[in-house]
Amino acid sequence: MARNNRKVVPESRQMIDQMKYEIAAEFGLHVGGYSSTAGMDTEFASDLGAVEGYTNHGRASWGHLTSRENGSVGGEITKRLIRQAEQSFI
Repeated sequence: MARNNRKVVPESRQMIDQMKYEIAAEFGLHVGGYSSTAGMDTEFASDLGAVEGYTNHGRASWGHLTSRENGSVGGEITKRLIRQAEQSFI
């Protein structure tokens, strides 16, 4: 089965990526390859740090995290996006 990861709003990619790193930092998950030049908020740079051996050509690597950890980040992104959408209707 083919996967369709096409973004409905391509401009949202940077916002979603930033949210992903912020949530990972809040959960205490360390993702390697973090760079403040990647457009991420530097407020979380010290929390994320670089985990030795977990970089992928300068990009962050999430492969060392468990499926449960990665899923919890994705689930939290979904919760926050739904909360934002609900608040915009009120």
